[in-house]
Order: sequence, then C-alpha cells, then structure tokens
Amino acid sequence: MQLKRVVVTGIGALTPIGNTAAEYWQGLSKGVSGAAPITRFDAEKFKTQFACEVKNYDPNDHFDRKDARKMDLFTQFAHIVADEAVLDAGLDLDKLDSNRAGVIWGAGIGGLKTFQDEVMNFAGGDGTPRYNPFFIPKMIADIAPGMISIKYGFRGPNFTTVSACASGTNAIIDSYNYIRLGMADVFITGGSEAAVCESGVGGFNALKALSERNDSPETASRPFDKDRNGFVLGEGAASLILEDYDHAVARGAKIYAELIGSGMSADAYHMTAPHPEGIGATNVMLNALKDANLNPEDVDYINVHGTSTPLGDVSESMAIQNVFKEHAYDLNISSTKSMTGHLLGAAGAIEAAACVMAIQNGEVPPTINHFSDDEAFDPKLNFTFNKSQKRDVKVALSNTFGFGGHNTSIIFRKFEG
Repeated sequence: MQLKRVVVTGIGALTPIGNTAAEYWQGLSKGVSGAAPITRFDAEKFKTQFACEVKNYDPNDHFDRKDARKMDLFTQFAHIVADEAVLDAGLDLDKLDSNRAGVIWGAGIGGLKTFQDEVMNFAGGDGTPRYNPFFIPKMIADIAPGMISIKYGFRGPNFTTVSACASGTNAIIDSYNYIRLGMADVFITGGSEAAVCESGVGGFNALKALSERNDSPETASRPFDKDRNGFVLGEGAASLILEDYDHAVARGAKIYAELIGSGMSADAYHMTAPHPEGIGATNVMLNALKDANLNPEDVDYINVHGTSTPLGDVSESMAIQNVFKEHAYDLNISSTKSMTGHLLGAAGAIEAAACVMAIQNGEVPPTINHFSDDEAFDPKLNFTFNKSQKRDVKVALSNTFGFGGHNTSIIFRKFEG
C-alpha cells in the first residue's frame, strides 16, 4: 500500500525556558539556562537542590480552580500545550471528522506528586483509608490524552506510551504510523512530565543520576563537557499536531515540516546504563534513516539525547560516528537538555519541537555550559557549543533514549510541497 505523508501543522510548548512555543524557541536560540534552586518544596536536605522548573506558572491562569484540583500538574501541562498546538494549527473542530482524530501522549512517570501526597497523607494518619476520590484518575499516566480527547471530542486512537525518557518520541512515532497507514487524519501528540517533587528528586539522587552542582545550578547540565556529573531534572510539556498531508492541504493549513522517518531499538543490556559501544543507539538511527529512505549524508542536524551523564554522552557520540562516518564532521549536533534539563517522558516532545523550529528558523540551538574538552569525544565533531549557529537545516534527527534500554529516533524534513 502507498503510505500517507505526515506533516506538522501546529506546535505548543511549556518549558523551563519559555511558556509558549515562541518563548521556548527564543530561549533555545539565546542559550538560556532553565536551572535554578527548587521552589516546589524545601530541598535543603537533598543532595540536589535545583531543577529546571516551569517559571511563573499558576494553574488558575489556565483552569477553573475546581478543575485544576482534579488534575495532576503533568495533565495540566498537557492540556496547555495541546490547546496552544490546536490553536496554532487552526483546526476547525466543526469540520473535522472527530472519528479520525486522536490523541497519543507520552509520560514516563505520570502523576508522581499526586501519588506521593496521597500515600504520605495515609501514612501520617491513623490507618483509616481516607483518599481523594480523584487520586487514581489524577495519577494514572493515560489520563492526559483521555482528558484532551474529552475536551476536543476526538474519538480516534487514544492512549499513553510509557517507555521512560523515550515516551514522548514513542507517542509521536505511534501517531505518525497511524496516519501514514491511513487509520487517522490528525493527532494531538507529544508528552508531559512533572516529577520535580521530593520522591522524584530523591529517587534520582539515590540512583546517582542527578548533578549535585548546587553551587552553580545554571551551569550544572554540561553535555559532552569533561566535568559533566549527571543530568538536571526538568518539567513541562510540548505538543505537535501531526496531520495527513492531503488533509492539511485540503483545509489550507500552514505546514512547519514533514515527519519522514522513525526508528526504535533496544539496548538489551542494563536497567539504567546505555550499551557501552552504543549498539542500540546505532541501530535506532540506522532504522530511522532506512524508514525515511535517506542516506546518512542527507542529515544536517542531530538533537541528541545528551543528558550530561558520564556514560550516556560517550555512548551516543560513538553511535553517531558509527552511523555517519565522515559525514559526522559535517553535522551540527546539540543537546538542548543543557538548557531545559531532562524532562523525562516529555523530553522527546520538546526536542521534536526544537528540531521543527530549527528547520523553520534556519538555526541550530546550542549545547551550553561547555567549559572543558573531554578527550573521550572526537574534537572534530561539532557539538554547537555555547552559541547557536545559522544553518539551512533541511533534515533534522532527534534521539531519545530511556531507562530499560529503550531507543527512539525521528526525522523531520523541511517541507517543500
């Protein structure tokens, strides 16, 4: 069968460096750090006392007070970016076939703060089970797409993908495949996460995954730097409207970019560590290139997973050289996590948005906080350190990897009709 073309017609973002898609891009372009001391709880006794929080956020600016109390923060974030993306896409809901419109969302954890609060309340009581009636529907990871579909009346495919930090990209891949197989016309897709809470920070501290650079939070996320010492926890969300090309053209939609390929693989190696030789990362990029019918030299920019961990950054850079050979030196590579921190299940969503906007703006966002070269990385690789670079980005690839060895890659191309 002839596969359908899939295009991006809307973007929404709520991130630690910008509360709309336009603000997010401005923060990326300028190399802004979103890291600062934690305000959501008293972190004085924690090994890590900072994170990349969404700034100036008040749920009452977006929701009725009663409705806000029924939603965990990760669902609130999802609603906000979905609304922005739908408005940006100019979807006419009265003319849309709602049976062929769906919502597929990514969340690695879901309502962690809700779970934490309810369990702590019970533990602090007398043993009598007094739980909020909204405890379960606030907590479960699938509630975000469910609530979005209820709001917009979308009756097509609706579910959440959970693959740790690859969740947002898996959601985009599933949406892409449903459209190109002719099973739907439009998807609201993306991911959200809100794990900046005691159990989130404490849990990742126990794993020794987080940077503990409390004396300089804004420079703590240092992908590919010699002194990188862990990732910075982030929160937020991003949404893309993916649409069948013919459907988008028929309604006169503006088109940001075309999604042309995806790849998935597993490391099959370790619970949290990447494969030391980057086998899974190599395979996932090769799979995405094959799906897109591209050669390695067709790619201009890679938004890497690049979390600022000692092992992960090395493994991914090795994989890039395995796949792209000599062309690796002609690529722009950057980790926008140096600015946003690591949004876990939402990482793939905000980084997909970054790729689309890089194509739109002809500019590659930087990897900030580079101070010292690490001999583990080939000095001829262009990590776009510290300052964005102008470039005609025709093809951008985004990598997202997750605990458990989950690997995902997606490829966007400049739209040319």
